[in-house]
Amino acid sequence: MVNNTVFERIQKQITNFKLSKLIIYIVLSVWASTTILPLLWIFNNSFKASNEIINKPFAIAGKFNPVNYLNALTKVDMGRSYMNSFIMSGSVVVLVMLFGGMAAYAISRFEFRGRTIIQGALAIGLLIPGFVTVVPVYEILIKLHLVDTYFALIFPQTAGNLVFATLVLSAYMASLPKELEEAAILDGCNRWQIFSKIIVPMSKPAFATVGIFSFLWSYNDLFSSLVFVSSKKVRPICVLLNEVSSQYGTDYGLQATAVVLTVVPVLIVYLILQRQIVSGLTAGAVKG
Repeated sequence: MVNNTVFERIQKQITNFKLSKLIIYIVLSVWASTTILPLLWIFNNSFKASNEIINKPFAIAGKFNPVNYLNALTKVDMGRSYMNSFIMSGSVVVLVMLFGGMAAYAISRFEFRGRTIIQGALAIGLLIPGFVTVVPVYEILIKLHLVDTYFALIFPQTAGNLVFATLVLSAYMASLPKELEEAAILDGCNRWQIFSKIIVPMSKPAFATVGIFSFLWSYNDLFSSLVFVSSKKVRPICVLLNEVSSQYGTDYGLQATAVVLTVVPVLIVYLILQRQIVSGLTAGAVKG
């Protein structure tokens, strides 16, 4: 009798576990489908002509037709906009990791007057929305003759990402053992050598997280791009997508292709570096 009761209890636990797991999978699948299905729909329509999209928007494309992609690369010059985006976003990533890393090292390792105030100012900086600073930043850029240049986006986006980068990196670096630095000092290393040869290699997950998020935020920053640049020679890909929607509003195939080409780099970054994103955020959260 006792054995039967225990057996039934175990069987009930197994049944409940499977049921709860099944419910979780169903919820996650529904959630994932809300993101994946629109992307697949856009990708499928990028191979259709406009009249085919209007008549059969959900039908599968009959054949691989690269006309829309050729028009996107020649008619609206997406290649130039791609190059501009990668130049500006790449520069932002390099500057954020360099200055954010050095600032984080100083905050996490040195005791100096005003250190607490700086940490508080960084925390407050996260609460200030970027568009609040547009007017003063624009005036500064005009006085420096930087409007409508690469630097018109590189400098503001670097400053905007430095707050997040410094907080994440300083929290991670504060958890690293100081004994390694003391041993390096005894071996004759100076502060720069300690930072570049010990701190930076040990903080790779945090640097990877900061670099990935800085790239994505810079790449998708349509608001700053619309305000600070206007000419085609420095136009990033997000602005081009906005112009395609307004100028070629009836060419649905071209619009779908522009969306696909804009989203592809972001998806590639996420797919290749998703483990570094999760490990960097998790490590920073636990050790911070």
